[in-house]
Amino acid sequence: MTQHTLELPDVDLVYDVHGPLPTADGRPPLVMIGQPMDASGFQAQVPLFADRTVVTYDPRGLGRSIRKDGLDENDPHTQAQDLHALIGALGVGPVDMLASSGGAVSALQLVTAFPHDVATLVAHEPPVDCVLADAEAVHRARIAYTRSYDERGWGAGMAGFVALTSWEGEITEEFLARPAPDPAAFGMPSEDDGDRGDPLLSDRSWAVPLYEPDFDVLKASPTRIVIAVGEESLKVYTGRTAIGVAERLGQEPTVFPSHHGGFMGGEFGYAGQPEAFAAKLREVLDAAC
Repeated sequence: MTQHTLELPDVDLVYDVHGPLPTADGRPPLVMIGQPMDASGFQAQVPLFADRTVVTYDPRGLGRSIRKDGLDENDPHTQAQDLHALIGALGVGPVDMLASSGGAVSALQLVTAFPHDVATLVAHEPPVDCVLADAEAVHRARIAYTRSYDERGWGAGMAGFVALTSWEGEITEEFLARPAPDPAAFGMPSEDDGDRGDPLLSDRSWAVPLYEPDFDVLKASPTRIVIAVGEESLKVYTGRTAIGVAERLGQEPTVFPSHHGGFMGGEFGYAGQPEAFAAKLREVLDAAC
């Protein structure tokens, strides 16, 4: 693995290249991205693709990628510009891409703006409210957990986030009327450490779920787009959004093993099924050949 820094006017993007460039087998590099997760989230996947050149990176303002623009919002349009610059720096596009969560949203914008950057995009559980009938209720729940975070700290905010994202089915008035969950019930700290910089719990990343894809442009794109959903996620928020995005693109979602973090090992306390996930990803990518 080699670490690189792409110095742009408003950010220094740090990325890792696992394998040779140009690739040894002639296949496109496989770029793996998340949001607000950095490159470390794919450490269980990279060795499972030792036969391919894999590129991981830290999105701007996360991990090792330092912003120089004085801003802190995580906007898919800006992230797509960064990805376009990164692919240009690799010099071997178009690439294949596994993009998960907010990274999948950024990737959809990348394909919209730069349709020749990506050969195959596997967009794993993109969280976009606009495809849901209960989008307004979902955002009200988001406002509530953000308020809990602002007022009581990380544990309170994360408890509200988990309560929302683990709820099966549409968000109802019954759900919204419930008292804020106790962090201890989720094994999270109740004390407030004073930090308010978490991109997942603050409003810094609201631009991600509030993003509205241009489905007509995506359907006309030369990129092969595969919308992926975890088999354990089908009834919860990110599974429902994945299904909604797939429907708007005129396709059935491709079911992957495990849940929203199905590609991860146990290093973050949210173990998925990385080997099974990698096997399914390989099957999907090979189907394009």
